[in-house]
Amino acid sequence: MKRYIPLALRIIVAIILLQTLRFKFTGHPDSVYIFSQVGLEPYGRIGIGVLELIAGILLLIPKTVWAGTILTLGIIGGAIFMHLTQLGIEVNNDGGVLFITAVVTFVLSTIILYIYKNDIPFINKA
Repeated sequence: MKRYIPLALRIIVAIILLQTLRFKFTGHPDSVYIFSQVGLEPYGRIGIGVLELIAGILLLIPKTVWAGTILTLGIIGGAIFMHLTQLGIEVNNDGGVLFITAVVTFVLSTIILYIYKNDIPFINKA
């Protein structure tokens, strides 16, 4: 059971990242609104979508989990920062769902990175 928990966490975070891509890549009005508010529409929306796609794939490949997790922490850290500084916790009357999802994703990614910390190649393993 213990060995399946890291895999489950990776799959959960990958699903969260990958399920948002349809909104970013199709130009959903909510996604366009969010990225317009932070001055990143349309290039930031598409660029971050591509980065989320890469992170989601890296999380599912055992040898690159560490890279996917670090990339996810950067992306989601930026999203949380934008919520706290420009967007607010609630966006378009969503009840804070996007913000809560970002926080959950950040926490799960932190746990995953801790689990896979020994796989990071540039960390001294002395």
